[in-house]
Amino acid sequence: MRPSPLQNRVHPDGSIVATPHRGLFYGNRGGKIHDETTSQVHPKRRWASRQWICCVLQFKDRKRPLMGAGYTELFFMDEVTALAAGHRPCFECRRADAIRFAQAWRNDGSRETAPEMDRVLHTQRIDGKNKRTFKAVWRELPIGSMVRNQHQIIAKSPTGPLLWSFSDYTPLDPVRVASQDEPLDCLTPRAILNTLSNGYTPNWHPSAIR
Repeated sequence: MRPSPLQNRVHPDGSIVATPHRGLFYGNRGGKIHDETTSQVHPKRRWASRQWICCVLQFKDRKRPLMGAGYTELFFMDEVTALAAGHRPCFECRRADAIRFAQAWRNDGSRETAPEMDRVLHTQRIDGKNKRTFKAVWRELPIGSMVRNQHQIIAKSPTGPLLWSFSDYTPLDPVRVASQDEPLDCLTPRAILNTLSNGYTPNWHPSAIR
């Protein structure tokens, strides 16, 4: 019998669920947020600090048991998912990406510091116990954005709108999505939208490229 999946997969709305689907990226929220006896995320502890990062799956042959001591390992379908949830690239294992991200954050030739980005992002991703969203029109959003349309999560890719799931993306009718003038709930924080608009290119799941 296969063991039950751990509660460590991140949804674009920031929630953490149990699903057998594997992700392409890994990260954490600044520390331990799970109960070691149950391997479940504590319902009142969705983060340990403002340092929400997105990492690579392998780095310097480091290995550690999942849901052990120290911090809670989280997984994302791809980087676009991580950005929507409010995570940024890690400066240790993804230094080149993190520098590009910090430069696009400022867009003036310099780069923003990790603590300052974390401070801003925390105000933009959290609304009490809920995900902070805002209304946005599809055609005005940059590539790499994610929105919620009723119960669907839609990503804006270079090839058109994609329906998100924990396993992959499914293409949607671009005319139907683009023709909607009604504002949608944007999941991607405003500061990250700015970095995308300024040229930061996130890593997509292979299913986004068809």
